[in-house]
Amino acid sequence: MVNEILDHTSENMDKSLEALKRDFATLRTGKVTTTIVDNIKVDYYGTPTALNQVGSVIATDATTIAITPWEKSLLPDIEKAIQEANIGVNPNNDGDFIKLFFPPMTAEQRQEIVKQAKAMAENARVAIRNIRKEANNKIKKLEKEKEISEDESKKAQEQVQKLTDEHIAKVDEAFKAKEADILKV
Repeated sequence: MVNEILDHTSENMDKSLEALKRDFATLRTGKVTTTIVDNIKVDYYGTPTALNQVGSVIATDATTIAITPWEKSLLPDIEKAIQEANIGVNPNNDGDFIKLFFPPMTAEQRQEIVKQAKAMAENARVAIRNIRKEANNKIKKLEKEKEISEDESKKAQEQVQKLTDEHIAKVDEAFKAKEADILKV
């Protein structure tokens, strides 16, 4: 029973780390990546559809993303979706494809993005601590119902704390790496 709780706890903490990495991927660093437009949805015949599902999205160089729709009639819809997404650039439509030109980031913008990354990391830490609390509550409940002894309960809670410390260290590591990536000119 305790092992199941520990496995479940570790699995959920891993999911929090994965979510953090997905969140970090949406942040802009010195070099643009296509993940910046991953959350943009285009109205595709009445259905909100991911931008990469209605055309090819490629980073042509460090500051440019090119979007080539599979249907030319979607160009205005894609353009509108990008404008509404407010990603900091205006789309340039040349009739065949859309280009997004990202200006080089200022030091102020970099600091602002680092703040966003710090908030994302803190949210991940909070999620991990909540998972720890949930696991400890389950362990205490088992002890209260006399399914495990007090010693087993203490040992299990120590293991949960160890898992928590390991995962929070991974969050801190990921944040430091992302911060360095953002601040690198």
